[in-house]
Amino acid sequence: MAGRAGRVYGVFFAVALYLAISPLFAAPRTATVSFDLGIKPFLGEREHKGLPAAFAAAFFALTYWLSISPGKLVDRVGKVLTPALLVSIAVLVGYAAAKPMASLQMPAADYAANPVVKGLIEGYGTMDALASLVFAIIVIDAVRGMGFAKKEEVLYLTSRAGFVAAAFLALVYAFVAYMGATSAGAIGIQENGAAVLAKSAQHYFGTAGNVLLAVIVILACLLTSVGLITACGEYFHRLAPRVSYRAWTTVFTLVSLALANVGLSGIIKLSVPALMLLYPLTVVLIALAFLDRFFGGRRIVYACTVAATLPVALIDGWRTAHGMFDGASDGLIMQIDAALKNILPLYADGLGWVVPAAVGLAVGLVLGAAQGRAERPSLPFARNGKAV
Repeated sequence: MAGRAGRVYGVFFAVALYLAISPLFAAPRTATVSFDLGIKPFLGEREHKGLPAAFAAAFFALTYWLSISPGKLVDRVGKVLTPALLVSIAVLVGYAAAKPMASLQMPAADYAANPVVKGLIEGYGTMDALASLVFAIIVIDAVRGMGFAKKEEVLYLTSRAGFVAAAFLALVYAFVAYMGATSAGAIGIQENGAAVLAKSAQHYFGTAGNVLLAVIVILACLLTSVGLITACGEYFHRLAPRVSYRAWTTVFTLVSLALANVGLSGIIKLSVPALMLLYPLTVVLIALAFLDRFFGGRRIVYACTVAATLPVALIDGWRTAHGMFDGASDGLIMQIDAALKNILPLYADGLGWVVPAAVGLAVGLVLGAAQGRAERPSLPFARNGKAV
């Protein structure tokens, strides 16, 4: 998809995306979150030095075992892990919906003043949009592995599965949001959603609640870790087929294990600048893919939209890193930042890329119409001698 804006850009974007959401940030975070929410509550005040590293080693050993045989991944995930995860979530949120801890609370701060923008920016941290592009490889390969080779069949089955998954995820998020909104009156405002889940489970079920939460968190994180490592290994094997899928998977698992020892706070701090860079580019790419047929898939439209989005995304990422790691406020990047706050709409809210992206799209449409006939670019790599 990114290759439609240019072959070189397609490779660099895909490499940055896969590295960000797999071995560098998201995959290590799955192990640290699993330990903090699934194991740590049972340790109390006891010394647990060395236990996070041991848990991470066991966690990624299981991830590796599930990832090295992707042909069996669908059966293992679909028949065992996913049903267990869904049942665990249903028990917790269903109980919370039937017996809310307190009355609904009104939103506060930015959630009350500008909820859409606040929700979008906070959503960056989930990495869901980034992961959606990556997980697509697993789904499409699984469908093809079931014997459905035609493009129409793959599209039909993945679309139906996508709508079903989206419907259930929307239901789950609605119940989780309701549980959070009704918990403040009983447990107060917490630092993050993880703390809300932990204290809610404790409130409803005591020690059994902690066990239930451990099951939910560890299964969810394990599923995510397997998906990330598998997809990343698949991509890099296609990009560099001389290195086997197993070898790539081994490398990414070991890197994830090493970075997991940085700790959750350290991983989050490192990931924020990368997310400020990658998320605008990802959202723009997804939007263009949905609009593709309306402008004939012209390369110039992709190129202009990405070219207009990229500078602001780079500045956002640089500014975020500059402020987090240097703590300075008088550098060149901060001067540019101050200027853009005055001239670029939504920039102060973290969405300064929206207007440039729209302008780039408009310019691309005009230039594309002037070009006339659409050009269909080839993707920057091939599989088994055929374009993917």
